[in-house]
Amino acid sequence: MFEFCADPKSLEGFVWWSCYLTNGKHMAFYFSFITVLSLLLFTVPLIMALGFAGALARRSQIAPVRWFGWIYTSMVRGVPDIIFFLFALIALDQGIEYLRHVALCPDWSEPIRQGNDFRVCPEAKMPLGTAPQWIHEIYGFVLAAVGFGIVFGAFAANTLYGALNAVPHAQLETGVAYGMSPRQIFRRIHLPQMWVYALPGLSNLWMILIKATPLLFLLGVEDVVYWARELGGSKTAIFDYPHGDWRLGYFLVLLVFYLLLTWVSEKAFGRLTAWVSRGQATVGGTT
Repeated sequence: MFEFCADPKSLEGFVWWSCYLTNGKHMAFYFSFITVLSLLLFTVPLIMALGFAGALARRSQIAPVRWFGWIYTSMVRGVPDIIFFLFALIALDQGIEYLRHVALCPDWSEPIRQGNDFRVCPEAKMPLGTAPQWIHEIYGFVLAAVGFGIVFGAFAANTLYGALNAVPHAQLETGVAYGMSPRQIFRRIHLPQMWVYALPGLSNLWMILIKATPLLFLLGVEDVVYWARELGGSKTAIFDYPHGDWRLGYFLVLLVFYLLLTWVSEKAFGRLTAWVSRGQATVGGTT
């Protein structure tokens, strides 16, 4: 980054550290923190959308819709996260390529399934082999985010379903007495009251989501764990900046990052809970 860093072999002391901590790989390491935060911000709307869809599906009067909501929440919550992440990403990726293959290569005569291999025409690859590296990285990030959304959406659906059922029925009956329609009751009474019961479970789910972000490393995304292992491992003299095994130091940095993120989240949820609880009637009385 600096001109005096052109020859790392001749550096020592503070100058060596300044060059070491500002080289290209460390810049990627710093950017990976933004990748983790971006995953959280990108997946939360998806998680909440799937959560509400699953919760409302379980409450539906239409049996097939209710069954679908029950199967979604029960199946995803009953499968280990890492297995579902890998399965969902592989299935989604191959599904996209299969649809592109059918549309773009109708004359393809070779079987797509060849033993353990999944082979489609080059035009159907997603992304294309000639695409820039950043497109491959964004595509992998989006697939990972979708996988996180599907898994944690099922947990959110279960939480929201319980919160909707926890709203005192007398509150809903009051809306009926005032002549409100079912939609008005849900929008003006049921939904606002529900947050008091949903936020404790959603806050726990958010903490679990934070702790699950290191799984990005296993999904092929260059996140903080990937770079901590990459940079912290022993580097011999063939590298520009040789050093011993510094993984402990790098993972201590991650420890501080995740503890700080958890602390900020606890404060934010505490304020949010106090805000949604103002004037709300619960089974324990008005707060």
